[in-house]
Amino acid sequence: MPAREGTYGLLAEFDTPSELVAAAEAAYAYGYRRMDCYTPYPVEEAAEAIGFHRNNVSLVCLIGGLLGLATMFGLETWISVWAYPLNIGGRPYFSWPSFIVPAYEWTILFAGLSAAFGMIAMNGLPTLYHPLFNAPNFRNGATSDKFFLCLEATDPKFSLTDSRAFLEGFGPISVVEVEH
Repeated sequence: MPAREGTYGLLAEFDTPSELVAAAEAAYAYGYRRMDCYTPYPVEEAAEAIGFHRNNVSLVCLIGGLLGLATMFGLETWISVWAYPLNIGGRPYFSWPSFIVPAYEWTILFAGLSAAFGMIAMNGLPTLYHPLFNAPNFRNGATSDKFFLCLEATDPKFSLTDSRAFLEGFGPISVVEVEH
């Protein structure tokens, strides 16, 4: 049976991180791909269990650093060669060794800013509302002592009855349907 209109997914509550990891590994092996784990502290095994391996923050940081380098080097070249060419000490207008230190500083500045803002954007922040905020026990449990696995309704394998039966097969846990 397909999910009803307005259903975000099914949220299963676990007491220990090992139960969560076992359920996430089983769900991934069963064919679910649109799922997420929510824990009060980082559980690296859960991220590996749901197939989360890509992290593009380093690529964004590299691109930002290269843009900073090119921006400052280009700015210094434009100023020294075309805008305000000054002959200081008989040096040529394009004296690239003097451009290295400011270009290096801008590389660090742009890389740091792009890493920070790229991470915020890739995390989807700021998120002022999420459907899981309305789930019982999620707000207090996810920040203190409970572990949650959410199977999203957008997953092609998701079926409300089959997915509920799958999650309830992990023992006496709470499985809640989450509405948008």
